[in-house]
Amino acid sequence: MVKKILISQPRPAVIEKSPFYELAGKHKVEVDFRPLIRVVGVTLKEFRAQRIEILDHTAVIFTSRTTVDSFFKVCEDARITVPETMKYICNTEAVALYLQKYIVYRKRKISFADGSFTGLLELIIKHKSERFLLALSEPHKPELPETLAKLKLNFDPVILALTVAADMSDMRPADYDVLALYSPSDVKSVLENFKVEELPVVATFGEGTLRAALEAGMKVRASAPSPEAPSMVKALDLYIAKVKKGEEIGDVELVSDAAKEEFIRSQQSKLAKKTRTRSNTTEKR
Repeated sequence: MVKKILISQPRPAVIEKSPFYELAGKHKVEVDFRPLIRVVGVTLKEFRAQRIEILDHTAVIFTSRTTVDSFFKVCEDARITVPETMKYICNTEAVALYLQKYIVYRKRKISFADGSFTGLLELIIKHKSERFLLALSEPHKPELPETLAKLKLNFDPVILALTVAADMSDMRPADYDVLALYSPSDVKSVLENFKVEELPVVATFGEGTLRAALEAGMKVRASAPSPEAPSMVKALDLYIAKVKKGEEIGDVELVSDAAKEEFIRSQQSKLAKKTRTRSNTTEKR
């Protein structure tokens, strides 16, 4: 039976409005919230070691508020004045609005996607003439920089934040029936503190997290997002229901996102076609 679950996220400000609150009530389980990682901005010395010149770029790509904070802190420490012409490409509206902490919000300067990988990629391609600075945390999912390289876009990746393990000295994995992990960094943090054999069943969110957990030998019995489980809550709901029925549950299998790969290939083809068209036009002139 599933009696206690650990969610590797901060506790919601209003727990009664959280879908995990409903999950706990529905299945009579106890849900604990505890971040297993913390993210810290890089120092000016760490930034300079990467030999990146911010002012050589015309647009910055942000996927988190932490990298926004670190970017402007580095600029302040290095006494860099970011020009008003700098553009900002964000993966979500929340990140875009967070920029108001540092700059005047203008739609012509700030663009945001819908939070999906393909949405962000389409937005970046719309601004393909820019020289991008891709703000990253370490570790990070390699798919975005790898895809930008495949598409031959002009960009430089820069590490602006570091993910480190939280203190887990007072935590006992045996107290939980399920650990819900949200990032490869969560997986790494758990492995730095405990042996795989000590861990209970694991639920993961995201393809990268699932891959990291499976490679580590964790017992992954639930995963999201998927057609049947678009959220972590739904994945846990389905898993608990199966346990109650006494069903045998095997490890979740990693299935590649064929739609995403096809989208990337189509964008490569479109950009290559546009490049050939421009070259032919230039030759005719």
